[in-house]
Amino acid sequence: MNRNHLRVLATTFAAAAAVSVAGIMPVANAQSDQPQPIASLDLSRYLGTWYQLAAMPQYFNLVCARDTRAEYALDAQGDVSVHNSCTTWTGGPNEIRGTATVTDPVTNAQLHVSFPGVPTQESRYGSPNYIVTALGQDYSWALVTDPNRLSGFVLSRTPALDPAQWSDIRAAITSAGENTCWYLTSPTTGGLETLAPLCSV
Repeated sequence: MNRNHLRVLATTFAAAAAVSVAGIMPVANAQSDQPQPIASLDLSRYLGTWYQLAAMPQYFNLVCARDTRAEYALDAQGDVSVHNSCTTWTGGPNEIRGTATVTDPVTNAQLHVSFPGVPTQESRYGSPNYIVTALGQDYSWALVTDPNRLSGFVLSRTPALDPAQWSDIRAAITSAGENTCWYLTSPTTGGLETLAPLCSV
């Protein structure tokens, strides 16, 4: 990891620390009501490739410097295979594979995602930890969080979104009981190249 990588990583921690000091970092069960899933998710339309354009900082994605994406497909059991990948700070690839199972057949918008070999996430079945709280009408973007609002992801079908779409996403984040400053943008080839709190972009 060269000096430039260390500087960017330090910026990431500084940004997270700044919003923490401001008292707006998410806290488990900060609200008594859980995030609400969208009314209906067409799982077949949701499959495919998604680009991560912003996310709440998590220990498991600190290795990712840019071009983070997820690929979803149906597996032999009718669940969703998950393939997450990114480019690391040294320029190499990083990936992990898992499974997502629908836990809410009424909406299809709450799933349990598991990753073999990852502590606390090994079991294929369990309570929901992936809730789709907002979705572009054309399935061009999605907002995902968990019951405690400790994780959050802005996903897009394309590496970039237009200002109107970003405006809709910021409104959706607020409606989900979260703060746009909790999210850091994810550098993406063909999209935003900066790493900064979403509220400042």
